[in-house]
Amino acid sequence: MEHIWLLVIIGFLIGTLGTMLGIGGGFILMPLLAYLYPDWPPEQLTSISLAVIFLNSMSGSIAYAKKKRIHYRSGVLFLLAAIPGTIAGANLTALISRAAFDPIFGLFLLIFSSFLLKKSLFRNPATRTPEPQPVEKPRHLNITYNMPMGLLISMIVGLISSIFGIGGGIVHVPAMVHFLQFPVHVATATSHLILAGMSFAATLVHIARGDLDHTYKIVLLLAPSVILGAQIGARMSHRVNGTWIMRILSVLLAFLGLRLLLSSG
Repeated sequence: MEHIWLLVIIGFLIGTLGTMLGIGGGFILMPLLAYLYPDWPPEQLTSISLAVIFLNSMSGSIAYAKKKRIHYRSGVLFLLAAIPGTIAGANLTALISRAAFDPIFGLFLLIFSSFLLKKSLFRNPATRTPEPQPVEKPRHLNITYNMPMGLLISMIVGLISSIFGIGGGIVHVPAMVHFLQFPVHVATATSHLILAGMSFAATLVHIARGDLDHTYKIVLLLAPSVILGAQIGARMSHRVNGTWIMRILSVLLAFLGLRLLLSSG
């Protein structure tokens, strides 16, 4: 199989960074898959990405559960709101040709990379909330927020993430922090639980459609390194400066987005 060692390395990075930031890693994996396999249809690429996101988010959720960081009530409610869009998105992907998918996805990556870069560059250190350390009792899980807004955000995230195969954490975590006032470490962990359910539902749809029939070997190849990376990422989540990581990733996303736009032209 081509790109074996590259895929193993990518799997480890996706597991580590995706869990550390609570974003699942799909927004890293999906553009890389689009770059490595330019002739494959979108539904095959998204099916691989979502299956890997499921493995990553399940492994990370187990680690975060042990640290008592997950807000289960919100996680379950947001997941229920996201699943209809997730299922619809998994079916809609097959209706989009690769010629149309690449420029749309490339533009999406450019928009998101600029958003991430702006957030990381213009964050005011004086108002930055310090990352809370884990505690024995879940006192940090006493959160009040706008429930209708949270459900609406989850519905939108479910649809977009499934169409593009990115998992949705890259949207859900910032939304939970900035609009719903979740502590960063709780948003990260809870997002991982939501990702596990969303990606599982989407993967079942892709399996039923036969989208993974010829690509499941790539998922199996990525699985061990993704699961290992997720455990490491959960342990490092409160020790690493996520701002610089997001800056680097935003540049990478911009490059991949431009690459997709230029190649589609």
